[in-house]
Amino acid sequence: MSEELPQPDAAGDEAAGQDRAAAGERRAADADAWATAAAEDLEAEKARRRAAYGPPPGSAAEELRRLVDTVADKLSGLQSPLLGPVAGTAAQQVVRQVVQQAKAAVEPVIERNPDVFDHLAAAGGELLAAYRSAVQRQEHRWTSQEPDPRDGDPRDDEGGPDAGPGQRIDLD
Repeated sequence: MSEELPQPDAAGDEAAGQDRAAAGERRAADADAWATAAAEDLEAEKARRRAAYGPPPGSAAEELRRLVDTVADKLSGLQSPLLGPVAGTAAQQVVRQVVQQAKAAVEPVIERNPDVFDHLAAAGGELLAAYRSAVQRQEHRWTSQEPDPRDGDPRDDEGGPDAGPGQRIDLD
């Protein structure tokens, strides 16, 4: 007996290839369905959080742009009853012109350097933390019961070559 394997026919190869292709498509479809379901769940969770907590804050550049727009809207809508109707209209036109000039000056800077505003915001946060730390330390020193040894007053020393009958009063 010979150990020869039978020669596969062309129809058998095609059937096996089609079975493998169908299995691959099913796996791809399953992976795609999983990815789609995960993306839908993520979007639903984001929508739920936006509804509960409001929109997430944007970058510092976007926040600055929104601030400029809000201030511009408030200033443009501001009417002064003290100036009267004629002067009030002229004042509104001047305010609108100033607001437009300010926006025209700020917008290009924001568009060119959006990362700079993020760095400035971070630096401002660090400065605020350092200031808060210094103030807390100073307040603690002011309110503590024990006097700080560094705050010794040399005038409290009795005697000395300049000691006279009077006492110096510090008006500070």
